[in-house]
Amino acid sequence: MKNILRTILPAILLITFLSGSALAQSKIGTVSLKTLFDDYWKTKQAQAAIQDRLTQLGKDDASMKADLKKASDEYQQLLQEENDQALSAEERDRYKKNADDKLKQLQDRQTALEQYERQAQATLSDQRAQMRQKILNEIQAAVQAKAKAEGYAIVLDTAAETVNATPAVVYSSSEVDLTDAVLKQLNAGAPIDTTPAPVGSPVPSLLNTNSP
Repeated sequence: MKNILRTILPAILLITFLSGSALAQSKIGTVSLKTLFDDYWKTKQAQAAIQDRLTQLGKDDASMKADLKKASDEYQQLLQEENDQALSAEERDRYKKNADDKLKQLQDRQTALEQYERQAQATLSDQRAQMRQKILNEIQAAVQAKAKAEGYAIVLDTAAETVNATPAVVYSSSEVDLTDAVLKQLNAGAPIDTTPAPVGSPVPSLLNTNSP
């Protein structure tokens, strides 16, 4: 056993020393992925597109609810007429049939509204997820290109947090931060006007997870 330790221990120490030396010689950079994401012009463009979609969905939803309210009012009116003892039995039967038909329409519209709202929410969520992932892919590609061009072996995200909601990177020097350089590169091809459309209903941020 002692002979095995004499053989293995020096090898482990040598590997540890070499690994530490290689790490010390490697360039380590940092970026704030949140800043890159938030300030990238395509993120603002995506938020504007989501706002437009959300506004349209809100209008459609309001219209369907207005139709449902109208149908409900008509149904209540038919119920009153159905129970009006001043009317003949034949007239009350006619109103009862109309009320039953209107109730069926009301139930169908309620079901349609619920299905629409579920589908709209799923569609919007899917759109946000696709936009978010596409933007992240572009940012990561830009960071990788910058890191390779300047010889950085590792780039850490200073905006990341651990499971305990504490910073993953406790300290980093501004001298090794690539955020501004990468952001400048990302926004180089931005159109003249990237201002999002006026906000109506609140738009869920594309950054809806703990990290970008």
